Amino acid sequence: MSKINLFDKILTPVVTEKSTNLSEYNKIVFKVPNGANKKNLKKNIEKIFKVNVTKINIINKKRRVKTTRGRKIKISGYKKAIVTLKKGQNIDLTTGI
Repeated sequence: MSKINLFDKILTPVVTEKSTNLSEYNKIVFKVPNGANKKNLKKNIEKIFKVNVTKINIINKKRRVKTTRGRKIKISGYKKAIVTLKKGQNIDLTTGI
């Protein structure tokens, strides 16, 4: 697999208060494409970051409509993956790849 294909499976890391709290339990949250599956994600994350992945949970966030200042705004849905790493390993998201 080329590097381009590896990075296509991970769009962005999700950095929120909730995902930061999950890092205490060796869990990291990534935004992934809609066609991603657990097997491919596990292989790609292990190759890119050189860590051992224990478990992956995938969540589909559905599209929704939000009202802001009296106007309706469509917020697109996405898929996110919660990756559990082996104890003692971590991924530093503050540095570039």
